[in-house]
Amino acid sequence: MFVMQNNNLLLRNNNLWIIFASVLFFIFSINKTLAEENEQDPKQADPCKPYDSSRDKVRHPKGKQKSNLLCDPLRPQAAHYSISRESVLVPDRWRIVDSLPGYEENLFDPYNRNILKGDKPLFGDWFFSFTGITDTVYEARNLPTPVGIQSSNNSGSLDVFGSGDQTTFNENIILEFIFLKGDSIYRPPDLEFRFIPVINYNRTVVDEKRALRIDPGAELTRSNSHIGIQGAFIDYHLRNVSDRFDFDSLRVGIQPFNTDFRGFLFQDNQMGVRLFGTRDNNIYQYNIAWFRRIEKDTNSGLNDVDAGMREDDIFVANLYRQDFPVLGFTSQVTVLHNRNRENEIFFDNNGFLQRPFSLGSERSREYDVTYLGLNGDGHFDRLGVSVSSYLALGENNKGIFSDKKSDIEAFFFATELSLDYDWRRIRASFVYASGDEDPFDDKETGYDAVFENPQIAGSDTSFWIRQGVPLIAGGGVTLSTRNGILNNLNSSKEHGQSNFTNPGLILLGVGADFDLTPTLRLSANINHLWFDKTASLEVARNQGNIDNQIGWDISAAVIWRPYASQNIVARFSAATLVTGKGYEDLFEAENPYSILANIIFTY
Repeated sequence: MFVMQNNNLLLRNNNLWIIFASVLFFIFSINKTLAEENEQDPKQADPCKPYDSSRDKVRHPKGKQKSNLLCDPLRPQAAHYSISRESVLVPDRWRIVDSLPGYEENLFDPYNRNILKGDKPLFGDWFFSFTGITDTVYEARNLPTPVGIQSSNNSGSLDVFGSGDQTTFNENIILEFIFLKGDSIYRPPDLEFRFIPVINYNRTVVDEKRALRIDPGAELTRSNSHIGIQGAFIDYHLRNVSDRFDFDSLRVGIQPFNTDFRGFLFQDNQMGVRLFGTRDNNIYQYNIAWFRRIEKDTNSGLNDVDAGMREDDIFVANLYRQDFPVLGFTSQVTVLHNRNRENEIFFDNNGFLQRPFSLGSERSREYDVTYLGLNGDGHFDRLGVSVSSYLALGENNKGIFSDKKSDIEAFFFATELSLDYDWRRIRASFVYASGDEDPFDDKETGYDAVFENPQIAGSDTSFWIRQGVPLIAGGGVTLSTRNGILNNLNSSKEHGQSNFTNPGLILLGVGADFDLTPTLRLSANINHLWFDKTASLEVARNQGNIDNQIGWDISAAVIWRPYASQNIVARFSAATLVTGKGYEDLFEAENPYSILANIIFTY
């Protein structure tokens, strides 16, 4: 996002000097052309003489002559340009504008000439760009919450389920510093250094003991701060491979990466080495990369470089093809291999066991899994189409509920269709993640991702995607993780290992976006959710005949951009789950909800 914003600002602010330089080049080109014609044909040296159409290769309609735009007595003629352009000293194209009246720099204005936004070089061909973002979230929610094993904060709470009311305040201050060499408008920069620290403060209040920390004597309020490094890389431009600036580049360090268009498999900021580039006038784009995951801070979800690296490696290669199979649609193929060797016990910052997660045999394990993906995004005529599919194949040295080696064979498919009607967009969504039918056999068929951040069916406006629902009385795992769509029975998205013994998911939903004004949008979504297979839930809970139906996820959001830009974005959303029979088999028959207020300021 940051790169796109910076490039858009740079393009917008440099329009003036591009136009000015183009006009100068056009004038000098005409001068040179006229001089050559005068030397070759003295009879045609006067531009006001009748035009000889026989010299023109373009056919003109019968009876019409090409107009001679140069026949203007007030227009300077070729002879007036007696000094060649090579002998004229002109300042560089950025500082040409400095000599023009009315163009002033303002460090507090990111939309006009600003050296902090890379509008002109600091020195030579070196540019600096800074982006600052404050992201503030206040969230109130009600989730299934167990009564503390040792005690409860509420008198009379002797049942399994306690009070699920919770509130969270989260503040992120994101700072992005870019120092690059070369012009990044029409081609990649020659060399780029980027550093992105994120300063976080979060505060959560709950009603039940042990909801925040393993210690039952801990307070019901938890405040935490953390500084995470979400970007720190060097990008080196290896070479251009065509006159249209197709290129190869190498990026080393902590960097963002997304394997597909919607964040279904792996979208994160991790340490890695990435070779990427384009071919055939940017029709093809490719990535070949290796990443080793950094441990996360438990409460902020940011990278914790002090905690070190995980024994979790990701090898990925993908290829994009624009305008295939039709104009306006981009297709992509992906191969990703996840090698996990995390066989040591790990507790998070709050004292909860994360690896191995507390489910089944609760034993350390290792696995290798390869994902084969086919994705696409674009439109077929008026119909917007986004589609993603993955086949996961691999091997787990220990099963979750058995102590024997098992094969991994799981499948994922998701699509979202949309149609625009003036200021309205209608959407339809479908997601399928296969579930495991027999937790005790030697085949695991429940689909799980590496690190998902799904953008579908309402995204984090949706209750099921936004919230992590704990599997109470079934182990120390969640039914679905926070900011995730999969029912993967994992300890957490930040610390846990992938789990391919899970109930899977089926989602069918509709939604709509209404641009009420250029600055105000209303979005609404209704999704129906099911478990694909409930066998793993029944074993984990030691409970039979759990129904497949999770319920109806209903959400709405209002998004306001007062200046019709991304500099200030305010969002208010509300979501609830109208519970189905399967959810009520696991939890109390109450409709959980979440309410969120979010405001983002961007410089």
